Amino acid sequence: MTQQEIITMTQKEVLRYDVIQDLIIGKIDGTEAAKQISLSVRQVKRLKVNVKKSGIKGVIHGSRGKEGNRKIPSKKIKKIEHIIKEKYHDFGPTFATEKLEENHRIKIGKEKLRLLMIDWELWQVKPRRQSKKWHVWRSRKDNFGEMEQFDGSYHLWLEDRFEELCLLLSIDDATGIITHAKFDYNESTVAVFKFWTEYFTQNGLPVSIYLDKYSTYKINHKNAVDNKDMITQFERAINQIGVQPITAHSAEAKGRVERVFQTLQDRLVKEMRLHNILTIEQANEFLKEYIPKFNAKFSVMPNKKANLHRKVNIQLKEKLSSIFSIQNERKVNNDYTIMFKTKYFQLAQEQPTTVYKKDTVMIEERLDGAIKINLKGHYLNYAILPKRPKKQIDIKLPAITKKNQSDWKPPVNHPWRTQLIFNNKLKIEQPNLIKERV
Repeated sequence: MTQQEIITMTQKEVLRYDVIQDLIIGKIDGTEAAKQISLSVRQVKRLKVNVKKSGIKGVIHGSRGKEGNRKIPSKKIKKIEHIIKEKYHDFGPTFATEKLEENHRIKIGKEKLRLLMIDWELWQVKPRRQSKKWHVWRSRKDNFGEMEQFDGSYHLWLEDRFEELCLLLSIDDATGIITHAKFDYNESTVAVFKFWTEYFTQNGLPVSIYLDKYSTYKINHKNAVDNKDMITQFERAINQIGVQPITAHSAEAKGRVERVFQTLQDRLVKEMRLHNILTIEQANEFLKEYIPKFNAKFSVMPNKKANLHRKVNIQLKEKLSSIFSIQNERKVNNDYTIMFKTKYFQLAQEQPTTVYKKDTVMIEERLDGAIKINLKGHYLNYAILPKRPKKQIDIKLPAITKKNQSDWKPPVNHPWRTQLIFNNKLKIEQPNLIKERV
């Protein structure tokens, strides 16, 4: 019996392989494949040849695991840092590069030095100057699924029959079709994550999403919540799933979705009045009937007929709940507890991976309310303590592992000694820490 080879791939490589497979069977052409994976046609042709020759290994970069030929030795970096801080701390990167070569015979690229000086807090990134040129009309994308414009609009959608709601909306740039729409109470991280989870499940993954860089009126809006955090969480999730986020610097930049909102604030409001829509649940049900009619009236034909949405494969589908969770880093305390949102999470004595004091873990707040504690791809076992734990001055336990071999015994009142909290196979109902309007 031959031993099977295990091939480790990134999500980006899995998506590239799926696209190349579609190219090989003739489902799409080279230009469309290049747009889907953001490569040139020439690179796509090279990948196609490699996949035909080597199979799935053809999409894996040949230099993986190897040190770059142009990597600057750490000893040289330390020397440059010492010289810069001592003599050129207030120099710009370009000027400092010239002085390093002129006076110290050290050659380094100015852009590399710029990045190093930013890390050393000797240089600040300057804001881009505003262009004085007039805005030009941007042509539509060629294919359906090449770009989705996304935004939320606060409005009295049900007039005086209900409170103000936020309509979350995505439209296809090539066709103007409303690809997904949903009413919610706000444009929070949870609301946006639920919106896009539904979108990807129904339609697949578009090449890119054009969204708003949060403006002042949204942060100040009475119903807007966690706006400062949302863009970071969303960009992290959307990059992780393999879709390119594009942020607009003005409302005019994504004018197509803004104009759709103007049309809907006139037409949709009146339609829902005629149908006597009174609640948010009724409004969302009405959208399922209304949107196809709206698309039939206002959509346009794309320049090309290909659908560039990529299907959500099984591997990615299993990760959706993790990717579209609110993630925050926390440290493991000396008594193997973790504090998060005024609650204390006591880690179990046996874990699927080794846990050290001061380890950085990722707290995942799932959309269903579950809380997961992720360490290096493993989900840790824990229980919520009913009250703040007593401070442990000296716990002689360097780590907790799959099977604890330490001679250290916890105190009688320690949670690890309480059978009501922990047992050999910990199964605890996860708390709902995500505050959401019901």
